[in-house]
Amino acid sequence: MAEMRVFTRSEIKKSDDKDEVLFILHDKVYNVRSFLNEHPGGEEILLEHKGIDASEDFDDVGHSKDAMELMKTYQVGVIADSERMNKLPKKGWISGYSKESEKNVQESSLSFYLLMGGIALAAVLFFYVY
Repeated sequence: MAEMRVFTRSEIKKSDDKDEVLFILHDKVYNVRSFLNEHPGGEEILLEHKGIDASEDFDDVGHSKDAMELMKTYQVGVIADSERMNKLPKKGWISGYSKESEKNVQESSLSFYLLMGGIALAAVLFFYVY
């Protein structure tokens, strides 16, 4: 793997190269110029984030795992060690979802209904007997 170029945040902000649309995601630098016309959300959103750290907005949208993988192809560098934020990506709505978590929700719902049914049955028996 080729060594990545090291950028400062001010370099990213001041970049006026027409062939670059640089922004930062979690201390990594991406050039998405060639992706502008393909972006499902439109090129405007990418251009609005040119030159800035777009990590929070990227995470808030909840991009798919495929989008995360695709971003790797556009990485052109990293932020200098002295300027890194070292924030982990937020767990988005896609990355936080799993079949296991769905199963846990279903199991806890079943337990709740069984408990409520047991209480109702006990109440009916109590009033019937007394």
